[in-house]
Amino acid sequence: MDKTLFIFGYGYSARALTRGLVGKFTVFGTSREAGPDVLQWPGTDISAPLSQATHLLISTGPDMDGDPVLRRVRDDIVRLAPQLRWVGYLSTTGVYGDHQGGWIDEETPLSPSTKRGQQRVDAEAAWQAFAAETDLPLHIFRLAGIYGPGRGPFAKVRRGTARRIIKENQVFSRIHVDDIAQILAASIAAPNPGRIYNVCDDLAAPPEDVLAHAADLLGLPHPPAEDYETAEMTPMARSFYAESKRVRNDRIKDELGVKLLYPTYREGLAALLKAEG
Repeated sequence: MDKTLFIFGYGYSARALTRGLVGKFTVFGTSREAGPDVLQWPGTDISAPLSQATHLLISTGPDMDGDPVLRRVRDDIVRLAPQLRWVGYLSTTGVYGDHQGGWIDEETPLSPSTKRGQQRVDAEAAWQAFAAETDLPLHIFRLAGIYGPGRGPFAKVRRGTARRIIKENQVFSRIHVDDIAQILAASIAAPNPGRIYNVCDDLAAPPEDVLAHAADLLGLPHPPAEDYETAEMTPMARSFYAESKRVRNDRIKDELGVKLLYPTYREGLAALLKAEG
């Protein structure tokens, strides 16, 4: 097997990707926690498995000091660059900031409105500069809100802890983890270095609509509605309502030939509930 994928941050989205690569790739993945199928990093020497990489996925988020991968193994990747066929960096649609429900695409100027969004903008820029220096075949994927098995609204609706926070003109874009996996796999199969892709489904929707639909699927009452202005929320929870936008996904379809498994949250939630049963 001559293809080796090395993943920094072997988490939820990365694992979904690798399930479809069994028998096609050798895979190494890092995590902060030790485990049977991961390399603990930082904390252990990863130079030997990293040196085998033909493909590289960065699924770790930036911190106050910038991107941890570039900070710690920049020189290793410089040496690795000539053998790399594809590099993917997982970012977020948070880099676009707030557009008050308006449409954006990959050419929209970046104007983050949160600290996390600004850190992602800085990390993207650092990787792009690094790629330009080293001829790295970099692709950036800006992910919308991720859901999937174990990350759906059903548990909260069943427990009665779900809250429909109502904020006028508030919409989010989402993406099922299996669609993230197929989009990344499509890019790996047809690299286009330097390209940026929005990774989201076809329907940006108010969060209260998603919770109401989940309740309908379960045959339960809709969670109570609360006004955003007066609802008690943590600063982190409130920050998720700081931005409202509709994200275009034409590029993943037109250039990568992707047909979404779950074009909207309705198909995605129905599949999650069926899988539970």
